[in-house]
Amino acid sequence: MVQRTNETIDQPLPYPRDRLLEFLEQMVLIRHFEEKTMEMLARNRIRGYCHWNIGEEASVVGSVAAMTEQDQIVTSYRDHGFALARGTAPGAVMAELFGKETGCAGGRGGSMHMVDIARGFYGGYGIVGGQIPIAAGLALAADYLGEDRAVIGVLGDGATNIGAFHESLNLSQVWHLPVVWLITNNQYGMGTSVAEASAEPDLYKRACAYRMHGEQVDGMDVLAVYEATKRLLHRARVEREPSVLEAICYRYPGHSYADAGKSYRTQDEIDRWKQKDPVRTFPRFLEEHGLMDQAGYEAIQKRVDQQVHEAVDFAERSPFPSPDSLYEHLYATPTSASTRMEQNA
Repeated sequence: MVQRTNETIDQPLPYPRDRLLEFLEQMVLIRHFEEKTMEMLARNRIRGYCHWNIGEEASVVGSVAAMTEQDQIVTSYRDHGFALARGTAPGAVMAELFGKETGCAGGRGGSMHMVDIARGFYGGYGIVGGQIPIAAGLALAADYLGEDRAVIGVLGDGATNIGAFHESLNLSQVWHLPVVWLITNNQYGMGTSVAEASAEPDLYKRACAYRMHGEQVDGMDVLAVYEATKRLLHRARVEREPSVLEAICYRYPGHSYADAGKSYRTQDEIDRWKQKDPVRTFPRFLEEHGLMDQAGYEAIQKRVDQQVHEAVDFAERSPFPSPDSLYEHLYATPTSASTRMEQNA
C-alpha cells in the first residue's frame, strides 16, 4: 500500500508549503462542516438522510486536488466533502442541505444529490451504484468529443458488488475510456463488513478481471491519495487507460443519521482507526517538517469555524424554492454533439 506521511522528516517534500496548508485547511473545513451538519440535523434544520465524510477527509481532498479544471467527478450519496473540496461555496452546500433555493442544486437535491456543473461536479447519487454508469458516460463523452479531460467515478465498497460496477468497468476498458474508478473503502457497506460481503476483500483486484490496472492506497494519507490519483488521472487523460484506485479509509460516525455505528463494530476498532485520523496526523506531519506551528493550526481552525458559521447563517436566511418553480429543471435542453464540438472549437 502506498504511504507518504510517515516518511522520515529529513526527506524534503516535493510540494510548496502553501499547497500543503491548503490540503490541511480543506480537510479541517470538511470535518467542521460535517460536524455542524450533524448538529443541524439534530435540530431539525436539515431533513432527510445525511451521510458524512467524517474520517474520510484525506481520500476526498487528495483525490479532488489531483484533478485539473477540465476534469469531472461523480460521487455516491456521501458527497458533501467532495463538493467542498471541488470549490463549491460552503454556503451553497449548507443551503442545499436546508432545501433552500440558494443551494448548489437549487434546494431540490438535498444531502444525497449535490451538484455543481460549473466545477465539473456531476453530483451525488442516492441509488447505490447509480453514479457508476454516469461516470462511464461522461468519460465516453470526453473520448467521443476529443476533449482533454478525465473523470473520477467515486463509489463505496458496497457498490462493487452490483451489476453496474462490472458493466461499467468492462465497457471502460473495452472502449479505453479516460476514467479513474475510486473506491472509498471505509470498511463497511452500511453495517456489513467488506470481508463478509466480498469474496475478494482487496477490492482493487477486481480490476484484473478486465485487464485493467488496479492499486491500493492509504486513504487516511492525503499525500498518498493525491499522488496516486494524479498519476492515474494522467494515465487516463493521455493514454486513455482506465484504472481502479482503492482508498482504504474509515468513517467514524455510523453509516447515516439512523445508524449509531456501534452494533457491528467495537469501540476498540474505532479508537484504533482514530489514531490515523488525517485531521490530527497531518498537522503533526506539517509541524515535524517545520511548516506550521500550533498557532498556525489554531488560525486555520478559526477561519474554518467562521466559514461554517457564515454558511449556516446564509442557509437560514435563504428562501425556500417557490412552489411555482416545481416543474423547472426537470429536463435538460437537448444539444447535438456537432453543436457542442463547434462550441468547443
